[in-house]
Amino acid sequence: MNRKVPFLLLLITMALLLSGCWSKKELTDLAIVAALGVDKTEDGKYAITLQIINPGNVAGGMRGGGGGTQSPPVTIYTATGDNLVEASRHASSKISRRLYYAHTNLVVVGESLAREEGVATFIDAIDRDHEFRITTTMVIANHSSAAELVKALTPVDKIPANKVLKTLEFSQKKWGETIKTSIQDVMKGLQSPDETTVVSGFRLVGNPKHASQLENIQESEPESTLEASGIAILKEGKLVDWWYGQTAKGTVWTLDKIQGTAINIDWKEKKEAISYQTIRQKTNVSAHVKNGDPHLSIHTRVEGSIGEMNVPVDITNVKVISKMEKEVEKEVEKEIRTAVVEAQKNKADIFEFGEAIHRSHPSEWKKIKPMWNDVYFPEIKVDIKVEAYIRRAGLRNKSFLSSLNDDQ
Repeated sequence: MNRKVPFLLLLITMALLLSGCWSKKELTDLAIVAALGVDKTEDGKYAITLQIINPGNVAGGMRGGGGGTQSPPVTIYTATGDNLVEASRHASSKISRRLYYAHTNLVVVGESLAREEGVATFIDAIDRDHEFRITTTMVIANHSSAAELVKALTPVDKIPANKVLKTLEFSQKKWGETIKTSIQDVMKGLQSPDETTVVSGFRLVGNPKHASQLENIQESEPESTLEASGIAILKEGKLVDWWYGQTAKGTVWTLDKIQGTAINIDWKEKKEAISYQTIRQKTNVSAHVKNGDPHLSIHTRVEGSIGEMNVPVDITNVKVISKMEKEVEKEVEKEIRTAVVEAQKNKADIFEFGEAIHRSHPSEWKKIKPMWNDVYFPEIKVDIKVEAYIRRAGLRNKSFLSSLNDDQ
């Protein structure tokens, strides 16, 4: 009998603790938000655009309805409010399900909002929400509103939010002019002593009205599409500049975020005759202070392969390979230098050079810090050293162009 009493108490305890799913959420009661767009109206209110997934259309493709009509994979809802919480609750009057933000992978900020007010204010609402993840990717709409980007339908990727995320990911891996940044990354940057950070831009190419229509994804060559466009520079939470091309790539190099890119070099008076593909790379930033003046050094090491040659070149010659490597070094150094100069013009230490000085010379940093952004950073001397190595030449050494040249 004594043995049965503890066992009976255990069963009673289990029955009380495992009485049911008290926090259960039925899928049929949830409106899963894939992307959130944030803009500001003319009267100063927040305007949110919600990209909500239509589960049936995503799982089985776009299905025909009555009269041969089709439904898109997502539905768009908009609402306004004095803050994000109020706007989100206003949206509930238009939707028959509870808004569910746990699967929101993308936040799009309109350019006007980013320039005039900044992103810091509304991030607080996202950071406090127990469902919203701060690992969610953030982008800024380049020369457009967030609503236009969120409303656009995209081919191949049924859910437009996934199109943006995958484009950023593969663009960073293959080209290097974009950076996939999360809300958490933005918060860390804005909490740094310099209050600066970078966010990738995305833009809508084509007619915004056509982009939101089903016909846009039924065409073999869509009239309107979304594409990664530039890097946004945020200072004190506000957008201050857009960087493109060499400046954007140089920024990614300096931040040690390059995962892969292509570098074109001139050869024998022919422009961009040889394409160099990076395989692995590493950038380190170091600082030293001499007589109260800070100096910075950027060291980049890159290894890669030859991807294409438009001129006959004997790459079995060690001297030729060495010359190619020197040309690659010049190109990478030029890109990094361009980015550093632009950052100094904007007085925006997005590279955390100040933090490098703080780590190596904490006592000197205390003296420099009050005047860092306005005095020291814009004029600081930065030494850039690049080491480039060619490790591979593709499937062949001697180009077939050489044999064509010999025949002539």
